[in-house]
Amino acid sequence: SGALEDRDHARRFLEIVFRHTERLGRLLNDLTDLSNIELGRVILKIEPTRVDEVIESVLAIIKPRADSGGVTLTADLPGPLPVQADRDRLAQILINLVDNAVKYTPRGGRVTVRARPVAAARVAIAIEDTGVGIPAEDLPRITERFYRVDKARSRELGGTGLGLAIVKHLVAAHGGQLEIESEVERGTIVRVTLPAGEVR
Repeated sequence: SGALEDRDHARRFLEIVFRHTERLGRLLNDLTDLSNIELGRVILKIEPTRVDEVIESVLAIIKPRADSGGVTLTADLPGPLPVQADRDRLAQILINLVDNAVKYTPRGGRVTVRARPVAAARVAIAIEDTGVGIPAEDLPRITERFYRVDKARSRELGGTGLGLAIVKHLVAAHGGQLEIESEVERGTIVRVTLPAGEVR
């Protein structure tokens, strides 16, 4: 039985090492990405892009995680809605934001992604959740690199602490705005506003 216990102990140890190695890999990727964006080394391929299609594809990627966590994930889209954006980077922005919303929404909660044309040739994308919310004193700092509201929970969920910093810089690089409203125990709304586009 001693040998079996040793084997179990070794397996658990290897699982922990693997998890930390995986997380370190994600952290290095995010750090490299953020540095490149901040230094202006990322060339955006801005073109008319249908935000409704990007949202649908992002929801398809994140739905399995939402389902396994008992979170209802839905889209509220008016139909074809073009924006001026780099399609891959827009997907990266939305994956980050929708994944965050799902991670911090308890079982039985909802995450809804809406997109609407707004004034002055802009399109607003809103990610609304019924999650744990963000305390008012933390809101001004949550897009800073490595800033975490709930450090223990963030670590447990495997975040790098760089996602929102990357999102902030990518949205700005698109000529867009990022706004975050939140209430503890009520949920959070993250709004990304981008220039509207025309799909020929």
